[in-house]
This record gives sequence, structure tokens and C-alpha cells, in this order.
Amino acid sequence: MKRRVVITSMGVISSLGKTPEEIQAALKAKQISFERPGYDQDVVVSPIRDFDLREYTGPFKERRYLNRGAAFSLAAALEAIRRSGLAKEDFSEAGLFVGAGPHLDIGGEFPNIENGRMGRSHLDALWILRFLPNTAASLIAQSVGIRGENLTVGTACAAALSAVGEAFRRIRDGYLDCALAGGGDSRLTAGGTLAYKKAGALYRGEGPPDEASRPFDGDRKGFIAGEGGAFFLLEERDRALERGAGIWAEVAGYGSSMDGYRMTAPAPDGRAAAGAVSRAMAEAELSPEDIDFIVTHGTGTVLNDQVEAKIIRDIFPGKTPAVIALKSWIGHLSTACGAVELAIALAGQAVGYLPEIRNLENPCAPEIDFVRKGRQSRGGVFLIENFGFGGQNAALVVKRR
Repeated sequence: MKRRVVITSMGVISSLGKTPEEIQAALKAKQISFERPGYDQDVVVSPIRDFDLREYTGPFKERRYLNRGAAFSLAAALEAIRRSGLAKEDFSEAGLFVGAGPHLDIGGEFPNIENGRMGRSHLDALWILRFLPNTAASLIAQSVGIRGENLTVGTACAAALSAVGEAFRRIRDGYLDCALAGGGDSRLTAGGTLAYKKAGALYRGEGPPDEASRPFDGDRKGFIAGEGGAFFLLEERDRALERGAGIWAEVAGYGSSMDGYRMTAPAPDGRAAAGAVSRAMAEAELSPEDIDFIVTHGTGTVLNDQVEAKIIRDIFPGKTPAVIALKSWIGHLSTACGAVELAIALAGQAVGYLPEIRNLENPCAPEIDFVRKGRQSRGGVFLIENFGFGGQNAALVVKRR
């Protein structure tokens, strides 16, 4: 018999806030963080302006081995643990599932490379750790004492959501009783910006920064890079109830797939991505009519939004669920987007609120129920979906009722 899996704690570091209460207030007040960075005035980013890892770790000599994205992971994981009501020793046999991506701040790390040689005489002995994808997981485990099953997931923009999905299945199938899952990322550097500009994915142009992110709008021109991280404590439901834990939501289904099409463009038919969504709903034993709202990938790129709108129309013919796009509030967090968007969705649902899709003036698919003005939520079953570079797809079904 499959076991039920619930989310009992979460830690989040986002440009909207670092607690559910801060996020709720920011959504209601429409407080955002979009600006043009000093290193490139042609683009817009959504930074976190007041992050200090020491507020979460205290004195921590290994922090020099963490890139900024990995630091967000560690901070969010420690915050999830702090809010869990459990002691660190309770996590010794827990699982750990981390979504991680590449560290692209090459120029910042090695500013004096000439003819292929590094000119830094003071290069740290273990500088390589800032570039390894599993460094965040290693230091989370070291900080907490986690020794259970673990996995570092590198499925591009689907990574953090895939990490949550993998943790869910290990607990559901009896391999673990609890697990930490999530991810962190930051690409707000000259190197990261250059990479995405070359790929043709970033918004570029003039105009107010707060109007640049336009998911599903007919005038969308690319995504805005953001940063942050979020982690969740997932537990077997009976265990959580026995210890009197508060429950944020139940994870009910997970699906993943690959397009097998192109590295930087989604398959136009959306077939594989739709398959991931359908499998998540089937695993949750739900029909399309049971889904109250969708947390979309919604990047604001021309191709992604076009294909994602097609997927929504195909799976939900006729009347669609309400549709939100949280990247219009925080930018695109790359490998961390699924975790942070899940945290924001849960924070919003705690007060029954669905935030609008910012800057949506001319919907690319008028038949879809895009949330264009913040509204009270009428239900508690939602679908969250991420579609990443390389055709990596992930979807999760979450229940709050």
C-alpha cells in the first residue's frame, strides 16, 4: 500500500521575503525587486538584496566553498529544519534531495585568465568545491548530520521540483520516513547574463524594469533572471500526525519526462511535457476537473509560453483551472524555480490568495483562465510544472484540503 506524504516545514529565501508572512505581505502589496544590474544595463534582474548566510549558520568556515546559489540552498534547508520542531539528531536517517545547477561566475572567480592560465597566486586550495554540483548537499548533510539516501538533481530548470518529486516517491514507497528536498540558484553575474544572452532567452531592451517580465503576454520578450532557494521537510503522513506536526500540504503525484527534441527549445507539440503533467495527475488519482489552479513555468519567452499554453488547452479542454505565473514576481530562478514557486504558492494558499500574473495585458491564449487580478482561491488542489533546457520536464500535484 502506498504511503501518504506531507510537507511539514519549509524554508525559503526569495526576493519577496524570507518567511511565509513576508511573502504574503509582498504579494498583497505588490512589492517586487526588479532592476538593471550595474554590470549590464541591457537586461533586468530580480535580486535578493539583504542575504547574509551567517544569519542562518553562525560562524561557518566552509562558507567560502559555497557559490551564491549553494548558499541559498544551505540557508533554506537550515531554516526548514529550524521551523520543523525537530532536533538535528532527528535527521540522522533522513533523506536529502537537492536541485543544483552550474556556477557561471567564471569572471568573478578567475578574473585574470590569460592564454588559458590562471593568474591568481592566492587561489583557494579547494576552489573546485564552488563548482561541484553536490557541494550544497554535502554541507547541508555536514551541518545537520544527515546520513540517509541522497540525490543531487541536475535537470536544469526542472531540478528543484524533480528533487521534491524524488523525495516524495522514496517516502511513499517506504524507503524513507522523512526527507529534505529543494534547491537554490543564482545566475546574477556577468557570466550568467552572457550565457543566457547568447542563448537568446533573456529579456533585453528599454522600459521600466518592473514591466519587463510578461509571462503569457503577446508582447513578451524573454525571461528575467532571479535568485533564491527553498527547502521542504517531507514526512510520511502518519508519522507527522503522531508527532503533532503542522501540515502545509500533501504531495499527491509526480511526473517527469524528456522532450528528446532540442537543447534550448521545447518540442512544439508539447507531447512529452504534457505526459509528465498527466502522469502526475494519474499518480494522484485525480482528473483534470479536480485541479483548482496551475502554477505554470511561465518564463515569458516566446516559445515556452506558447507551448505551455498549448499543453494547458490540451489537458484541460473547455474550462481551464485558474493559471498563475510566479516568475512575473520573482524572475526565473533556473534550477531553484520549482522549489521557490512551490513555497510561494503554499504561502499564498495559507491565506487563500492567488496572485495576478503581472504585466499580462494581451493574453496569448484568451481561452485560458489567467489570473489577471489577485483573487481569493476557491480550492486547495494545484498543479505545479517546470520545463527546462534540454527538454527536462517535471510536474507535481499538491493538495491543501
